Order: sequence, then structure tokens, then C-alpha cells
Amino acid sequence: MKVRAGISALVTIAVLAGCASHLPVYRIDALARLSAVKMMGAEKYAPPELASLQQAIVDGDALMQSGEHELADSYYLLAIRKSEAVERSIAREREHERAMQVRSENERLARERQKALEELKRELAEKEKEEKKRIERAPQPVRDKEKEKEVRSFPLHHTVKRGESLPQIAAQPDVYGDAALWPLLYRANRDQIRDPGRIWPGQVLRIPRNISRDDLAEARRYAQERPAP
Repeated sequence: MKVRAGISALVTIAVLAGCASHLPVYRIDALARLSAVKMMGAEKYAPPELASLQQAIVDGDALMQSGEHELADSYYLLAIRKSEAVERSIAREREHERAMQVRSENERLARERQKALEELKRELAEKEKEEKKRIERAPQPVRDKEKEKEVRSFPLHHTVKRGESLPQIAAQPDVYGDAALWPLLYRANRDQIRDPGRIWPGQVLRIPRNISRDDLAEARRYAQERPAP
């Protein structure tokens, strides 16, 4: 009720003042600021501050009508300062409103993502269930144990037979399958082979298995540089 009374008084005084030949500068500024904050949404975002601003102008107009111009100017200046406070309140409320809108939108998107994730989980669970049923219904292949291939393990040792040489041993499929790799056998058994051209039946030679590409290349190079034993 006070706000409405203040507005009515303001309108009445403004009409009366409009008939005057001169308006105080502070009053004109105060009225302009009042109009500006209303356009900014003061009635929505800062109604108490707006009412206080309007009351300051009404009080100033009352003093102006009484001829107390200096005191009236002080109220108009007060209204100008109050308009600045109204602008700050509007800015804060708008920022808060935007933050709430962003928060609400983020929550909505989070709910939609959660819903989509749950739908995806249900679809995957259904597909997994159907796949299990399909596998259970499918005929199982009959295993023929006689046709299964056994994993072949390569020996780690070789017993020298009469007439064998290191290249012949290296060339055997279960050793290296390559005669040029005889230096690998020679180096792995230096403790019992002094001359690669002289090995004896019954000797048990170690067969290196963890061989790198560099080891293979070095062995072939060694074999090329020296005559085969």
C-alpha cells in the first residue's frame, strides 16, 4: 500500500512540476535513473530497493513544493545513490537467476544421461541373455581326440651320435633346421668343445632356445667367416 501511495504521489507531483518553468537537475537525474532501473526489471528483481528509491523522490518533491530546494536536492541525490544500489541488486539477482538456470539445465542433462545409460545397460543385458540362449541351443562340435594335434616340445639337449658334426646337428628339424646356426651350439658348449670340428659320440650338448635376432645374425656371420667343421 505504501508503494502504491508513493507512486501515486510521484505521478501527481511530476504532473505539477511539469507546469513549472524549471526543474532541478538532480530531480531530472533521479527520475531518469528511476525509469532506467524499472526498464532493467527492478520491480521483479529488487522491489524493496525500488520502493525506497521512489520514496526518496516523493520526499524530495514534497520539500520542493514547500520551497526547501536545498533539502529537496539532498533527497534527489539520495535517490540517485539508491538507484545505484538497485542496479547492483538487479545484477546480483540476474546472476543468481542465470546460475539457477544453468544448474537446472545441468541437472536435466544429467538425468537424461543417466536414463540413457540405464536403457543401454538393459539392452546389453538382454542381448547377452539372448546370446547365451543361442549358444546353449547351438549344437556342440564333437571332438575327435585322435585328430587333435599335440603341441610339440623341442628338446633342450642333444646326444651326439657317431659321424655327426655341429652343422649336421643344427640342421636337424628338432634343433634349428639350419646348418648355418651351428655356432650357437658351439658357444653354448664351450666347456666341453674345444674344437668345433671335433665332437665325440655320447656327448650331451645343450641347445639354446631363447635366441634373439641378433644372436641368429651373429651366428650366421660367424659361420660364413669360418669353414664348416
